[in-house]
Amino acid sequence: MGDPDVKRRSLEEATHRLREKGAAIPLPDTILLEGDVRIERIAGEGVVLHPGCRIRGERTLILEGAKLGAEGPVTVENCYVGPGVELKGGYFRDAVFLEGASCGLGSHVREGTILEERASIAHTVGLKQTILFPFVTLGSLINFCDCLMAGGTGPENHSEVGSSYIHFNFTPRQDKATPSLIGDVPRGVMLKQKPIFLGGQGGIVGPLRLNFGITVAAGTILRKDELRSDRMIFGGSAREGNVSARGLRLGGTARTIENNVVYLANLAALRRWYVDVRGLFVGERFPAELHMGLVQTLDRAIAERLKRLNQFFEIVEKRDLLERWPEFADTYRKRLEQPGDAAKRDSFLETLAAKSREKGKGYLLTIASLAEEEAAAGTAWLQGLVDETTDALKRIVS
Repeated sequence: MGDPDVKRRSLEEATHRLREKGAAIPLPDTILLEGDVRIERIAGEGVVLHPGCRIRGERTLILEGAKLGAEGPVTVENCYVGPGVELKGGYFRDAVFLEGASCGLGSHVREGTILEERASIAHTVGLKQTILFPFVTLGSLINFCDCLMAGGTGPENHSEVGSSYIHFNFTPRQDKATPSLIGDVPRGVMLKQKPIFLGGQGGIVGPLRLNFGITVAAGTILRKDELRSDRMIFGGSAREGNVSARGLRLGGTARTIENNVVYLANLAALRRWYVDVRGLFVGERFPAELHMGLVQTLDRAIAERLKRLNQFFEIVEKRDLLERWPEFADTYRKRLEQPGDAAKRDSFLETLAAKSREKGKGYLLTIASLAEEEAAAGTAWLQGLVDETTDALKRIVS
C-alpha cells in the first residue's frame, strides 16, 4: 500500500510544481494525482483544476487553458486534453479532446472517443468509440456510442443531436457490429456540408448511414439508411406486435456487413487525414504529443471495429467469412498504409500548406479558407481512398 505520509508529500510536491507552472488549483488538498501521472505532460498556463479532480495514467496530457471540474468532480484517465478544453464533470478515459471541446456535468466518455475542435456535449452524456467532427453538438441525457458524426460549417451552423437521444448499438444477437456513419469523412472534414439534425427523444438502430442535410423529427426511431440529402424524416415508435420468438430469424446480415465495411473505409480515410493533413499543423497549439495521441486513439477505434465485425461473423455462423477473416483483416491493415492517389494528395497538401502560412492560420481557419474547388479536390482524394478500400474488402466478403 505504501507509506501514506510519503504519498501525501509526493502529492503536495506535484501540486506545488503545477502551481509554480501557473496552474490554478484553489483547493490542492482535494486533488488526486496518481503516481503514474507525468507532471511534465500537464501544462501550467491557464489550466484550472477545480476541487474534486482525480487524474491518472501515464499517457494523460493536459494542455494550456484546459479547465477541469467546473460543475462537479472529474476523473481523467489516459486522456489527451487539448488547449481550452472544458471537462466540467464526469468520467473520462482513453479519449481525445481537441482545442475548445466541451463536456458537461455527468459526462461518461470512454475509449475510442474523439471530440474534435469545439465539439460539445451537455450534461449526462455517454460516449464510447464515438467521433465528433468540429462544432458537432450533443444535448443532454444522451447515449451515443459507436458512431461518427460530421456536418456543418461552424459554430453557428453545426450538426446537432437533441436531448434524450439513443444510438442503439447492441442487438438481440448480442453483437456490436453496429457503427453508424452520420455524414462521412471525405466531405465532412472540409467543413462545407449542410448540418444533420437528429431530433430529441429519438434514436438510431445501428449500423446505419445518413447523408448530410438530413433533419429527423423529434421522437423518430431510424432503422433504415438514408443516402439522399435534404430529407425530412419523421415517424413514431415501432408498430405494436407480440409474436413467438421461437425460431425467429434476425435479418439484415448483408446490410450489416456492408455498413461495417463502409465505416471501416471511412476510418481509413480519416487516419490518412490525421497523419498527412493534421500533421501539417503540429505546433504550439497542437503539439506532437497530442497529434500522436489522436492517431493512436483512432487506431484503437479501428481495432475495436475489426474485433466487433469478427465477432459478428462468429455469432451469425458465417463459416466462409470466418475462413476469409485473416485475408480481410490483412487487406484492411495494408489499406491503412496506402496514401491513395499520390498526385491528388500532394497537390492538396501543397494547397493547405500555402494557406496555413498566410498569417499563421491554424487548422480550422485553414480548412475554412479553402475554396469550393480546393475542398472538392481534397474530397476526391479521400473518396478515392474510401472507394478503393470498400471495393477491396467487398471482394473478400461478397
